[in-house]
Amino acid sequence: MHTTKHFQQRMSHRGITKAMVDIVMSYGEAEGDKVVLNRRNSGRLLEAVRTLVKILDKGGLVVVTSGDAQLTTYNYQGRCN
Repeated sequence: MHTTKHFQQRMSHRGITKAMVDIVMSYGEAEGDKVVLNRRNSGRLLEAVRTLVKILDKGGLVVVTSGDAQLTTYNYQGRCN
């Protein structure tokens, strides 16, 4: 998405990084002409990140499915990148 000079200036003055804007655009909720990532939703996202850290510590996670049933799960044992 194109950013205006005004947008870039506001980011700079307010200490908002492109990475922060990207997260809001990816995980925020549309409210008319705005996309909002509020404190409550940020907290939920933080919990998801904590869970991702646990998965990363395990080296990944595999869930085996068939149709809509989850059959088994185990730690990923593939090669490291």
